[in-house]
Amino acid sequence: MNIHISPSSGVPIYLQIVNQIKYLVSSGQLESGQELPPIRALAEKLLVNPNTVARAYRELEFARIVTKRGTTGTFVSNTGSPLARRERMKIVTERADALLAEAQQMGVEIDDLIDLLRQRADAMKSTVERK
Repeated sequence: MNIHISPSSGVPIYLQIVNQIKYLVSSGQLESGQELPPIRALAEKLLVNPNTVARAYRELEFARIVTKRGTTGTFVSNTGSPLARRERMKIVTERADALLAEAQQMGVEIDDLIDLLRQRADAMKSTVERK
């Protein structure tokens, strides 16, 4: 499970984790019944406080994206996939807001950012077509 956090994004770290796990579930990269990493293991990997990961997992459980099975772990719930279009758009909007905030902080113009997104989309499309 690949999760990347950006402490300077302006989005709380626990929300970055929540949003990325929601994305992984909605895109099918995390499937129903699949176990999430233990809180401590993910916290160590992301170099964050375990309480931050625990808060993210609680938010995901509250949203019924994941379920906790006693002491055996946290798993993607049967109702967690796929997310409704509205939820997917909410996640993408939050990620876009974070990207725009970071670009503004770095002095990147919106037209340059749009060009970059188009270039990256074309590169991704080319990679998928070659497979």
